[in-house]
Amino acid sequence: MPRSVQPQPLQPSAPYKAFDARQAAPAYEVRTLGCQMNAHDSERITGLLETAGYVPAVGREPDLVVFNTCAVRENADNKLYGQLGQLAPVKRRNDRLQIAVGGCLAQKDRATIVEKAPWVDVVFGTHNIGSLPVLLQRARHNEQAQVEILESLETFPSALPTKREQAYAGWVSISVGCNNTCTFCIVPQLRGKEKDRRPGDILAEVQALVDSGAVEVTLLGQNVNSYGVEFGDRGAFAKLLRACGEIDGLERVRFTSPHPAAFTDDVIDAMVETPNVMPQLHMPLQSGSDRILKNMRRSYRSKKFLGILERVRASIPGAAITTDIIVGFPGETEQDFQDTLDVVAASEFSSAFTFQYSVRPGTPAAEMTDQVPAAVVQERFERLTALQDEISARLNRELVGSRAEVLVSAQSGRKAQSTHRLSGRGRDQRLVHFSVPEGAPQPRPGDVVSVPVTSAAAYHLLADPRDVSEYELRRTRGGDAWEAAQAESCAAPSSSGAPGTVGLGMPSLRRP
Repeated sequence: MPRSVQPQPLQPSAPYKAFDARQAAPAYEVRTLGCQMNAHDSERITGLLETAGYVPAVGREPDLVVFNTCAVRENADNKLYGQLGQLAPVKRRNDRLQIAVGGCLAQKDRATIVEKAPWVDVVFGTHNIGSLPVLLQRARHNEQAQVEILESLETFPSALPTKREQAYAGWVSISVGCNNTCTFCIVPQLRGKEKDRRPGDILAEVQALVDSGAVEVTLLGQNVNSYGVEFGDRGAFAKLLRACGEIDGLERVRFTSPHPAAFTDDVIDAMVETPNVMPQLHMPLQSGSDRILKNMRRSYRSKKFLGILERVRASIPGAAITTDIIVGFPGETEQDFQDTLDVVAASEFSSAFTFQYSVRPGTPAAEMTDQVPAAVVQERFERLTALQDEISARLNRELVGSRAEVLVSAQSGRKAQSTHRLSGRGRDQRLVHFSVPEGAPQPRPGDVVSVPVTSAAAYHLLADPRDVSEYELRRTRGGDAWEAAQAESCAAPSSSGAPGTVGLGMPSLRRP
């Protein structure tokens, strides 16, 4: 199997010492700079490390920091090298510390990482996550950085040990890789061609999650609605959704992300006819200009995209639809951008990930000569986000007076300490900050509350029941599982603010 192995000598200022068996077990910290797929990979990384004898770095300095990186956006590069720079002096004063970099950026920039940050001990790619514990051991023994990148998948990630971020909810990969050729995206080069898991393996993992207390599952893939093409069943994804509906105890099913070019009505039918599939859809637009979509090789046009949204809303009234949009793709004119604004206005997205185009070396778009000036991109970005903010706020205001069924989260909002509100997600994935009226029982993360929406902002709802009569709490197996996990971890607080968890750095639904 082809691989790239490039040992690099470490700086003399960072000598190694073997761990003393009389010392405490080595502590780890995982920092995720990327998407849901990266965050799910981080759960595999934490599972591998704990199987190898590491413990979470709670209340102590870590002996190992692992970066799981993304290569889609330039700001992920900047964050990585900035944080690596901050760790350099820590490494000099702590001879136990090891630093590892994995994920898409590691797959792409294997040599650059150790050149820019020679104090890094291990660089591993998207195809060999399972090698991390061995590479760490080898780096310590050999006193050299270990760079190992496989060019094809070594083990399907779901076969690896997993430490779930939350006991009440989990991600399940249905495929890895991508067969599309979008000119702005480097993912196919870094994660390879699409590889589909067998339905039985997926459903077994979902069932195992539910058996352990999870009440919500999100199915993950670079293009979930092309699932099944590899083994000759183009209707496999809709069938998978329906099969999830038959799993007793699974209350919420979500999926991300589909591709408009391959999205079919059988998926809409499955969403409608499967009660635990949530009324929410993430449908990446990228651009509203047909000319730009063609240059992006997106294989659909704005009319088809809007038609999908129309059929979804006709079948699922009140469905919340979110999207991805890139501003300033090479060659984008003012008219192209206006076409995007027009489609955004017509689409009425509940929220959007909006990005300024950044050159990613190795992609066809990076070689295009008509790059849009940064000042123009910034000005268009501000206009787009202002429009989306207005749409999101208006749609949220329309929900005031309705009731939200909220799956309580272990994470609270930034103002939770002063407002005393808890947080969670509604069935439509909207973020809800809610208060518990005096005399009412407190929910646990993983429990479900029903509360009245009393006010709204662009990217969240507020729910403040006047008294106990407006507040309903349903204790769930998810809450039981969360409580059991806290007892097992002795409820020690972590840097993420949730006891016993590993912060995975998930992006919000607003903007990067």
